[in-house]
Amino acid sequence: MRLPFWTLCKGVLMTLGALALLAVLLFVLANVYVLGRTVGRIESVSSQCVSEPVGIVFGTSHWTRSGSRNPHFEGRMEAAAKLIHQGRVDHLLISGDNSTRYYNEPVTMWRDLRSRDVRDVDMTLDYAGFSTFDTLSRARDVFGVKRALLITQDWHLPRALFIGEALGLEVRGCAAPERAVSGLWRLKLREWVARVATLGDLYVWEREPHFLGPLEPLDITPDERERLLMPPGLFSASGAASAGDTAPESAPGSLSSTPR
Repeated sequence: MRLPFWTLCKGVLMTLGALALLAVLLFVLANVYVLGRTVGRIESVSSQCVSEPVGIVFGTSHWTRSGSRNPHFEGRMEAAAKLIHQGRVDHLLISGDNSTRYYNEPVTMWRDLRSRDVRDVDMTLDYAGFSTFDTLSRARDVFGVKRALLITQDWHLPRALFIGEALGLEVRGCAAPERAVSGLWRLKLREWVARVATLGDLYVWEREPHFLGPLEPLDITPDERERLLMPPGLFSASGAASAGDTAPESAPGSLSSTPR
């Protein structure tokens, strides 16, 4: 006996509803899992952030779509400069998108940090940090980073820390200053979606970074106290701060198209 049309529709709707409920449940559980694995490794005040040899600064646009200065960019630069001046990190790995000659996040960050009295020898630019995953993969495989302090906003840190841990890095997070801005809720919602996608990248699709290259360990300049204790001649001349205004050479595999 053929079932009435409305009965079939009811069955289909119930099935779709159950699938939607399951999807929402998995979405929430994935986020709870990522947050639970990382919440204990995030400090919200720079003066409380742990000391690490390297601070990784994640790139973002200098300007918003409305043409105003991006507060997320400002917060990351403020935190990175403060951590260097406080001696909580010895070196900054500045990683961002340089996919075209007209958009160069690393150089923009480098210039901003120089204006905050951060020395050239205390910064290395990574021009192929197209994503959080790419930045951390290249930090490990290109720049030889094993331990680092991740510098970005608190809503971004759980995903960054989770990826870093999955890649075998010893990482902790230092939350950059944040202020209330319009549209922040959209960024946070997108981050919830990105956390779920990250689990797929790491454990299902086995994502690979866009570009790698030969190992180029960071040249971390000793601080002044250690420098004074070193015998004459052991400190490389490259430790002197650069007086020019030319960005450092890009790492292998970068897409830098302008003179450095």
